[in-house]
Amino acid sequence: MDTVLLNPNIAYLFLAGGVLLTFFALVTPGTGFLEVGAFFLLALAGYAIYSLPIHIWALIVLVVSVVPFGMAIRRQAARRGIYLGISIVGVVVGSAYLFRGEGLTPAVNIWLVIITSALMGGFLWLVITKTLEALEATPSHNISGLIGRTGEAKTDIHDEGSAQIAGELWSVRSDDPIPAGAHIRVLNRSGFVLDVEKVED
Repeated sequence: MDTVLLNPNIAYLFLAGGVLLTFFALVTPGTGFLEVGAFFLLALAGYAIYSLPIHIWALIVLVVSVVPFGMAIRRQAARRGIYLGISIVGVVVGSAYLFRGEGLTPAVNIWLVIITSALMGGFLWLVITKTLEALEATPSHNISGLIGRTGEAKTDIHDEGSAQIAGELWSVRSDDPIPAGAHIRVLNRSGFVLDVEKVED
């Protein structure tokens, strides 16, 4: 087992996977799966880092690359690309040169480094930027903006029902029964359910 875990190529893959999951966990915290996966892969990589000769400077670069990543998460889109790019370069260089080879060459197979770095860098850039854009996007529906709008009851409404409001079908309810086809006005909302009243013609 040690032979596998202490192979620099395998340790490099564990490290790259652990870093990827760590970054994804920082962007979308709370699921638990990413955190557990990152911990497991980084623990395996940590065993190799402890047991194999490494470049300390590469470890520092790898650890410090978390700083621009954190700045990328908190910056506006205009500057985010710069910080994210610096972070990705730091991760790629730090992980590639972490395990000491002969001379200036990394202990990891150069083709493995090239392929993994290209995939990891591209994947990090694409997924992180798209995830952050999605998290920061303004909701397409401003439900509170529907208060005061009028529409038409599509079903009988009392404890529940449906109404066409602002060109869309919404779940609605009313304190008093409202027949299908009646004109209604939005009074309030409770989550995604709108409270309505009948509008007298």
